[in-house]
Amino acid sequence: MVNSKDIRNVALLGHGSSGKTSLLEAALYLTKGSDRLGKVTDGTTVSDYDPEEIERGFSIAASLAPVLTDGKKINFIDTPGFLDFAGEVCQALRVVDTALIVVNAKAGVEPGAEIAFDSAAEAGVSRAFFLNRMDEEHINYESLITELRDRFGSAVCPVILPHFEQNKVACYIDLLHEKAYTYNKGVRSESEIPEAAKADAERYREMFMESLAETSEERMEKYFGGEPFTQQEIFDGVHDGLVSGSLIPVYCGSATSFDGVDYLLSEIAHSFPSPLSHMKEHDLEGKVLAIQDSDPTSIFVFKTVADPFVGKMNYFKVVTGSLKRDDQLKNARTGNVEKFSHIYEIKGKKQTEVDAIPCGDLGVIAKLADTNTDDTLSVKGDVEYKKISFPEPYLAMAVSAKDKGDEDKISTGISKLLEEDRTLRLKNNPETKQLVLYGLGEQHLDVLCSKLKNRFKLTVNLGEAQVAYRETIKKTVQAEGRHVKQSGGHGQYGVVKIEFSPSEEPGLQFTETVFGGSVPKNFFPAVEKGLNESMAHGVLAGFPMVGLKANLFDGKYHPVDSSEMAFKLAASDAFRNGLKTALPTLLEPIGTLKVLIPDSLMGDVFGDISKRRGKVLGTGPAEKKKGYTVVEAEVPQSEMGSYVITLRAMSQGRGSFTYTVDRYAEAPANVAQKVIEESKKNREEE
Repeated sequence: MVNSKDIRNVALLGHGSSGKTSLLEAALYLTKGSDRLGKVTDGTTVSDYDPEEIERGFSIAASLAPVLTDGKKINFIDTPGFLDFAGEVCQALRVVDTALIVVNAKAGVEPGAEIAFDSAAEAGVSRAFFLNRMDEEHINYESLITELRDRFGSAVCPVILPHFEQNKVACYIDLLHEKAYTYNKGVRSESEIPEAAKADAERYREMFMESLAETSEERMEKYFGGEPFTQQEIFDGVHDGLVSGSLIPVYCGSATSFDGVDYLLSEIAHSFPSPLSHMKEHDLEGKVLAIQDSDPTSIFVFKTVADPFVGKMNYFKVVTGSLKRDDQLKNARTGNVEKFSHIYEIKGKKQTEVDAIPCGDLGVIAKLADTNTDDTLSVKGDVEYKKISFPEPYLAMAVSAKDKGDEDKISTGISKLLEEDRTLRLKNNPETKQLVLYGLGEQHLDVLCSKLKNRFKLTVNLGEAQVAYRETIKKTVQAEGRHVKQSGGHGQYGVVKIEFSPSEEPGLQFTETVFGGSVPKNFFPAVEKGLNESMAHGVLAGFPMVGLKANLFDGKYHPVDSSEMAFKLAASDAFRNGLKTALPTLLEPIGTLKVLIPDSLMGDVFGDISKRRGKVLGTGPAEKKKGYTVVEAEVPQSEMGSYVITLRAMSQGRGSFTYTVDRYAEAPANVAQKVIEESKKNREEE
């Protein structure tokens, strides 16, 4: 069992196709962690093993793979680069100590790198960069570093410097050891720094030493005193700078040609924080908990996978103590005691059973009775760690079975997938009679449909999610309702006269002003019940009626044939007859939209909101994001269906939003007419 101080938990983040999976594959191959070099295009990598990932050619789930090097265990978590699968990034950042952001040097600093940097900062983990694909021609390294420092601050600092000859990297200069390295098929050769590179090397080394000096007062004094740092002081300085956030090191190389990968792994092993570097956790209220590796055992479950063969698998981090085979821990959420009969290390999809997992390490267990993502388990069950903050899904699609008889199976299948993906939502809308699926984007929902088909043999259709409109009236009218059936024997007799008028209250306000006993008091509740039931389906398009006053002022009854049912049906008849002449109106749901957007895109956001019949209420600077603005607006729900896709395209993923329906307002005539016609068509088809 590896010692906690020798563990490094590192999440690989970055823009889609920046090379995260290839970097992990190179690291595994170079350290003999795999016997062959897999390729994303061939679907043979260790971390992208899911059939969906192999078919699509990109990561859709966070995957764990440890790399052993220099006596250290580096738990890499390879994460998706596409925003549709941002929940996987949230899971990884919850349990790692460092985010290594991979940047495609050829493409420059793409939006995904900015999003990854902000996500890592919000999660409170250390950050470092790896500039990938440096083996390609015409890479402008100087421009890349300038862009990184402009966007992410002066803490960004190169650690290894590429030297170019004829527009290609001739060697890499180690600013820490003042050596030059050349690579040939992954084999590194060491030499002196070329004469042509010495000026740049000295300039960047000075930048690095200045950043290193700022990591502590002692190093600052030594630096200004002209004393050189020892090798250990350099390693310790990088470590301290990473922990405090005052140093964001930049490494570079190529995952496909292995350039710089061995150097990166060595730096991670010697300088990156271990789980013991922070020794703190947070509880559900955000309170900081001081922890020790010697404390009684506790674990946090950060990921759940619904494996069709193995069953439910829980990925966990040992927060305190060490987890041993056959240990029993209590789930703080359920109060149930779970037995850890078999615990595993995992590399991609390969599981290796172990006897124990130390503090800070990551592991997997299958078939726990009632444990899911975000659960804390401990000896006494008296602690519960902070849960993962997942993005809210807003893309809504109606889901239905393609084959008859599969309706019940859909909910069961999706429910199992909801256990492993907390960014999905499934809601049964009783008003529209639709089963609505919410996701982060089109790819997200498309992958879910593929999983349903491959894992549970269920084929589903996705369609437009209907909006739950309301109806009301604008005019006061009087109406008579009759239910009279007298054709021999015991008949049915009930006649009511009701005045209907608009109300400020949301539901039905029922009153009665009957004189002379024309309608006996014992039938009043039946009249009210008939009206309440009728309000479920308005007279315009069948949507629920709201804001209605109804005063029963007259009627007729028969001493033998009148009944509660007769008066209930008579009230429904009055409702239908009267409301058609009371200027019935369609109400549409209106919500508050709050958009977080770069300042430069405010004009585009304003224009788009206007196109959606929205009204901007105000703007203000974002509290924690420099250069960003929060735009607040009111927008009809019917115009928000594709907003997540539009905003993502408009802002290249930099923008985000929240949306909450909070009131109803009268729909414009053209909108109302379209909704009424569609509703009529749907009723005819049914």
